[in-house]
Amino acid sequence: MLENMPILSLLIILPLLGALVLMAMARFSRNSTGEARAQLDKNATGVALLISVGVFILSLLMVFQFDSTTADFQFVERVEWLGGGIEYHLGVDGISVLFVLLTAFLTPLCILASGKSIEKNMLDYMVTFLIMEAIMIGVFCALDLILFYLFFEAVLIPMFILIGVWGGKERVYASYKFFLYTLLGSVLMLAAVLWIYFYGQSELGVATTDIVRLQTLDIPAKAQTWLWLAFFASFAVKMPMWPVHTWLPDAHVQAPTAGSVILAGILLKMGGYGFLRFSLPMFPDASVKFTPLIFALSVIAIIYTSLVAYRQKDIKKLIAYSSVAHMGFVTMGIFAVNAQGIQGGIFQMLSHGLISGALFFCVGVIYDRMHTREIAFYGGLVKRMPIYAFFLMLFTMANVGLPGTSGFVGEILTMVGVYKVNPWVAAGAALGMILSAVYALYLYRAVIFGEPTNEKLADIEDMNRTEIMVLAPLAIFVIILGVYPSLITDVTAVSVDNLIANFNAAIGQGS
Repeated sequence: MLENMPILSLLIILPLLGALVLMAMARFSRNSTGEARAQLDKNATGVALLISVGVFILSLLMVFQFDSTTADFQFVERVEWLGGGIEYHLGVDGISVLFVLLTAFLTPLCILASGKSIEKNMLDYMVTFLIMEAIMIGVFCALDLILFYLFFEAVLIPMFILIGVWGGKERVYASYKFFLYTLLGSVLMLAAVLWIYFYGQSELGVATTDIVRLQTLDIPAKAQTWLWLAFFASFAVKMPMWPVHTWLPDAHVQAPTAGSVILAGILLKMGGYGFLRFSLPMFPDASVKFTPLIFALSVIAIIYTSLVAYRQKDIKKLIAYSSVAHMGFVTMGIFAVNAQGIQGGIFQMLSHGLISGALFFCVGVIYDRMHTREIAFYGGLVKRMPIYAFFLMLFTMANVGLPGTSGFVGEILTMVGVYKVNPWVAAGAALGMILSAVYALYLYRAVIFGEPTNEKLADIEDMNRTEIMVLAPLAIFVIILGVYPSLITDVTAVSVDNLIANFNAAIGQGS
């Protein structure tokens, strides 16, 4: 049904078209006042939601048509673009297709949740969000090295605007810190991209930026070392890995709720995706060389940031540090380079996208009511907000890795994969799992249980219908994937096996 349809281009273009419609509406809004302007803002949410739901439905059709029995890229689109072998080249395989679906799934939930929490410039906000959705989908679809780099860097702009315009009191500082950290890391990657381009031209006899063709290059081991480090600088900051993680808590605390959801749910995953798409297949010898470094940084991230999370007084900061710890499992699993490790890393990224997104939505629920994220302010919410207490309990347990939730599957797969390579690394990660239970249960007890001693909480209302509509789909998928993880692993299996086979073959040639 979708064979002759440029579905990937449609997934990118539809949000951009929606943004253009909203820009036209914004021109009318600036010339309007009072009720007319309020109505336009309300319509902006409806238009953005309609567009994002359409993108989600289209992504579902793509996944249903996806053939998981082959490692080949599917729905491929290829058009000459800038000349010199640089093409508009899109496609998805078992590793990338589910990240497109996750992006399309979270975006309408973010738009729905933003309807009442954003108090100014709603039209501009929705324009920014739709543009960001298009760029994020482009990152996971790009099969041209230059095109990937452009998407990878372009996503910084709408997120920078989102934090800087609609963030908290320290939004300017947080937005610049986010932008500079991620941009500086990517400058090195740009230099590496140019080196690969010219080296590929000399080796292949033709200028090309085709990622699939460039992955076949036999790059000298010494050059691999420098190229790996250049790509690592960008991907490590984006995830972020310890010790280049310090921009993340500030960005999360200052970002609006939906911005935090997208930041944790999608943007952090671009680093892990980059390791899978570039570091392992293009620089296999260097990946082996630096695996001990990755393991060390991952274990430090898991343990250290879990301890830091426990000491936080701001709920968002606690969850932000928790995200750094969980990304440690991802990098650890990916560089184990076996089926369980990489499958676990991919599963963990997808699962964390759901769980962390849900936790930030939960923070937004009480922040919209009380306008504070201080843990000490709350307590005894189970007596005032029983529905909220249920959802927060579910996502807290998933974040801890309780069996029966998606959080357990990703962590146990990465642990098994790493144990086969280095049991001591797995033991360090296991300690991190224990610490995650400590800070997560501490947060839940402090906010939900106890007596409601704060008089300001006396009239706090439980979740409304819109908030339930946002969290219910996330809760359903967290449970379904925890019970039936093959919904993900069956899609990714062949592509993961192909990645591992090519990696081992390249290592064999190098030795």
